[in-house]
Amino acid sequence: MTRPRKFDEQQVLDTAREQFWTSGYTATRMDDIAAATGLGKGSLYGAFGGKQELFHRVFDEYCSAIVDATAQQLRGDDEDAYARLSAHVRAVAAATAADTVQRGCLLAKGTAELAEHDKTVAKRAHTAIEALHALLEDDIAACQRNGDLAANSDPGKLAALVLAVLRGIEALGQAGANEEMLAAIADTALGVLPRS
Repeated sequence: MTRPRKFDEQQVLDTAREQFWTSGYTATRMDDIAAATGLGKGSLYGAFGGKQELFHRVFDEYCSAIVDATAQQLRGDDEDAYARLSAHVRAVAAATAADTVQRGCLLAKGTAELAEHDKTVAKRAHTAIEALHALLEDDIAACQRNGDLAANSDPGKLAALVLAVLRGIEALGQAGANEEMLAAIADTALGVLPRS
C-alpha cells in the first residue's frame, strides 16, 4: 500500500521551476531542488521521476501558463482587438525590462538548452509557439475585420512577424537591453503593421 504524500506537489513544482529557470537545466542538480524544497531526493524521485521528468513537468506547466496568459490578453471583441494587441506587445517589452536579473523566458531558455537533444522539450516548445502564433493571428484577423489593420495582408504572416519581434525583445532583454530600447522596439513593431 502506497503512503500518501505529505507535501504540496504544486509547491514543489513551483520551487523546481524557479531552480531550473534561474540556473538552467544542466546546472540544476536534484540536490539543489531537494535543498530548496526541503524534501529528500528519494521523495523527489518517487513523486516525479528523475531530473528530466521533473523538468518536463515544469516546462509543460510553464508553456501552458504562457499560452493561457496570452489568450486572456488577446481574446475578445473585434472592436478592442488592436488595443489588446498593442497592450500585449508593450506588456512583453515592459515585463522583459523589469526582469533585472535577466532570467529571460523559460520557454526560450529551455528550448535553447535542450531542444536539440530532448524531443519532448522540442515538441512542447513547438506546440507552445504554434499556439501563441494562432492567438496572435486570431487577434490580427479581428483587427482587420474591425478596420484597424489592412484587410489585404496575410494575418498569419503578420502574426509570425509579431511573434518574432516578441521573442527578439525577450532575447535582447536577457542580453541587457534597456527599457527605452525594448519599448522603442515594441512601438516600432506596432507602427510597421499595415494600417487600413
